[in-house]
Parts: sequence; C-alpha cells; structure tokens
Amino acid sequence: MRNILAAVLTFAAATPAFAAKGPFFSLANTDFVVLISFLLFIGVLLYFKVPAIVTGMLDKRAQTIRSELDEARALREEAQSLLASYERKQKEVQAHADKIVAAAREEAGRAAEQAKADLKVSIARRLAAAEEQIASAEASAVREVRDQAVTVAVAAAREVIAQGLTAAQGNALIDDAIAEVDAKLH
Repeated sequence: MRNILAAVLTFAAATPAFAAKGPFFSLANTDFVVLISFLLFIGVLLYFKVPAIVTGMLDKRAQTIRSELDEARALREEAQSLLASYERKQKEVQAHADKIVAAAREEAGRAAEQAKADLKVSIARRLAAAEEQIASAEASAVREVRDQAVTVAVAAAREVIAQGLTAAQGNALIDDAIAEVDAKLH
C-alpha cells in the first residue's frame, strides 16, 4: 500500500503534470482526471483483490506445471525402466537364440556323422549284395558250363556207345543206371 502511495505522489510531483494550464486540482486539467482515473482503477483492483486472484492463478499454474514436470519425470523414469527391461529381455532372447543355433549346429553335425555312417553301411551292404550276385552269376555260369559239358559228353558218349554197343550191353547199362539211381534215392 505504501508503494502505491509513493507511486501516486511521484506521478503528482512529476514535471509533465505541471505542463497543463490552470490549477492542477481541477477537473478541467486532463492530467488530474487521468490521475484520478488511474487511482480509481488501482483502488478497484485492490478492492476486488485482483492482485491476490492473479497471484493465486499464477501460483496454481506454477503448481500445475510443477506437477506436470513431476509426472513427466516419473514417466521418463518408468520409460527408462521399461527400456532397460526390454533390453534385458532382448539380451535373454538373443542368448536363447544363440543356444538354439548352437544346438542346431551340433545336431546337424551329429546328423551328418550319422548320415556318413549310414552311407558306409549302405555301401557295404550293396557291395556285399553285388559280390553275392557276382558269386551267384559265377556259380550259374560254372553250372551252365558243366551242364553244357555234360550235354556234350553225353552226346559224345551216345555216339561212341551207339557205334560200339550191342543191345544186350545197352540193356545192362540201363539196368545198372536204374539200380544206381535207386540206391542214391533211397
């Protein structure tokens, strides 16, 4: 209140206030009318406690800003903790993925070794089968050669026998052959 009174006295004592014609405390003097209007305006503002209301509004706005800043700080901290947890989870997932890849590589190595072993066994089996087929074919060829030799020998023997064998000797040979077959079968 003292500051306002000092300001009013300063305005009243100022030299521009004396520039108007006539007495200063007259309603004809525009400077005096302006001074009175200004003082009434300041008085109305003080009467309705406008400075307290404005100060209260500014304090309320400052408190709102302070609370928003606190909330923003809390949100930032929460975001940082979420980021840290996501980074931790990402590292865990990456470690898990690395383990899976390592296990898959190890499994692939074992599968390759197993495939090699299976291939060796298969090749050995095929070689054995081929050797058996070769042996069978060889035995068959030997049998065919023997059969052919027997056929040729029989044909040759028939001719030799037919030329030098009598009917009685042929009958005796047939009887001997029947007896020999009978002995071998029983």
